[in-house]
Amino acid sequence: MKVLIIEDEKPAADKLERYIKQYDPSIQVLAKLESVQQVNQWFSREIAEVDLLFMDIQLSDGVSFEIFKQTPIQKPVIFTTAYSEYAIEAFKVNGIDYLLKPISYEALASSMQKLEVLRSSLPSRQPSIPLENLSRMLSQLQKKNYKNRFMVRLGEHIHSIAADSITLFYAVDRDVFLYTTTKKKFIVDYKLEDLEEIIDPALFFRVNRSIILHINGIRDVLVYSNSRLKIHLQQEFDKEIIVSRERVNDFKEWFNGNSPQVATD
Repeated sequence: MKVLIIEDEKPAADKLERYIKQYDPSIQVLAKLESVQQVNQWFSREIAEVDLLFMDIQLSDGVSFEIFKQTPIQKPVIFTTAYSEYAIEAFKVNGIDYLLKPISYEALASSMQKLEVLRSSLPSRQPSIPLENLSRMLSQLQKKNYKNRFMVRLGEHIHSIAADSITLFYAVDRDVFLYTTTKKKFIVDYKLEDLEEIIDPALFFRVNRSIILHINGIRDVLVYSNSRLKIHLQQEFDKEIIVSRERVNDFKEWFNGNSPQVATD
């Protein structure tokens, strides 16, 4: 397998290359590029040689999504970034996985194993693997693994809450609460960042730093000041819910049914 690393921080690129070689010493790293301009120039000559791309989102001269506007990329892409809010955009441009920094070897190995599963699941007679098939199959695999129940405690009692019974998750200081459709709240042993990895993003969306909403919990969406949005829930909630400005466009896409699980074009 031939891999291209697109990363503007040399220590991060070197670390990624070490992990790739640790996973499979036979993998060849063709190049390590650090800017949109470098990538576009390299693609004009060498893109046919690449089997897999590891791509940081924030590069030295812009965001990597600009690359896709210049060059149609029909190769599997694993995105690496410190910013979780780019997940929807990453999957819309053919990403098959999304690794949050700092990246561990275990996370990289998991991504590589997903790629192997996807390749082996396609008919062996196919000489190449269409990226849209990889994305669609990854969606199906991930869908089965989303957490659909949460165990919570209330005093000496233990309850199991179905994901469809959750209106939202919200953080207060270091605690994260689950708020149900029956107006009950429970502390959960997850950070919001952890929850984003295990809940179905077709159903849940993180509207700001402290709140993740379930689609069925939304009663109304209003245009608010400074190009933001204000959410009204199906039931009473004692906090104002505002979609942060940088998440508004992604929220609209999600609210319209476009998410990493369904956006395969």
